[in-house]
Amino acid sequence: MKKRGWGLGCMWYGIGNTGLANPSGAFIDLLNDGTVILLTGCADIGQGSSTVLAQIAAEVLGVEPGKVRVIAGDTGVTPEGGATSASRQTYISGMAVKAAAQQAQQPLLRKAAQLLGVPKEELVCRDYKIFPFFDPQRSVPLQEMIRQCRRAGEMTLGHGWFNPFTTGLDEETGRGSPYATYAYATQWAEVEVDTETGEVTVLRLIAAHDVGKAINPMAVEGQIEGGCAMGLGYALMEELIVEDGVILNAGFAHYLIPTMEDLPEIRAIIVEEAEETGPFGAKGVGEPPLIPTAPAIINAVSNALGVRFFSLPLTPEKILAALAKKEGQQGRREAT
Repeated sequence: MKKRGWGLGCMWYGIGNTGLANPSGAFIDLLNDGTVILLTGCADIGQGSSTVLAQIAAEVLGVEPGKVRVIAGDTGVTPEGGATSASRQTYISGMAVKAAAQQAQQPLLRKAAQLLGVPKEELVCRDYKIFPFFDPQRSVPLQEMIRQCRRAGEMTLGHGWFNPFTTGLDEETGRGSPYATYAYATQWAEVEVDTETGEVTVLRLIAAHDVGKAINPMAVEGQIEGGCAMGLGYALMEELIVEDGVILNAGFAHYLIPTMEDLPEIRAIIVEEAEETGPFGAKGVGEPPLIPTAPAIINAVSNALGVRFFSLPLTPEKILAALAKKEGQQGRREAT
């Protein structure tokens, strides 16, 4: 018999290192043709941070993201960026890049303010132009302002850094501010359980995540989908077998991870509640999608079978054993 169930999983997650300083720095050089050289210590390990940081610099300076050349994670030339962990790079390195871009922008704004006769605080850079925010028609070309800076002997360089406010925990009271901001999420799972074989099929996952501001919505969706895939493996498949300190299933033939055939429909819902301390309101979405996936799936299995489970991964053997125990208990109650 196949039974269906539905389950929820919720989480909150602190962005960055727990109660510790975790700063990041960035350097920017704006060249004559509008090309931006961005140096960041942030290591892109596939999560797309170099793309997001290029977008942040481009947004400040008013150029296309493709004009930003990112040099990332090179310890010979880039400033410290901290670890690519704790879902922190968009938030922390993003703020460092924003600050560096704003500093590199200052000579341009001063030149444009003189030409346009407005305070530089009222100017914005967009589409390779500088103009008053209240009158986009009054504009000067960005490249012309760069050339004027060069003729005056001014370089358009910027450096920036950011360290989120945290405090250590008080040993007596347990109070403190371990994180400057938090991510929040709720995920819903629909499963089908075969009571004869113990096999669980995840039919659908809906994942709603508060990301502050989605700087790159497609990348955010990719992060959510990838985290859901990892969470599904954690819930149902991935079991590390160790005996006398030796890993017995060290290869993918015996340590199972999800394939495309195992993945259900995943609907990512991006919730944007701007974080005032983040770059353009952004937070992080690296690890959060993984966290509530397994609880949602396991709760759905429990909903289908009427049995609670507390051990992962939830293998068919565990499900069949739990069902046999449940039937045995029911039989004893009926006998009495």
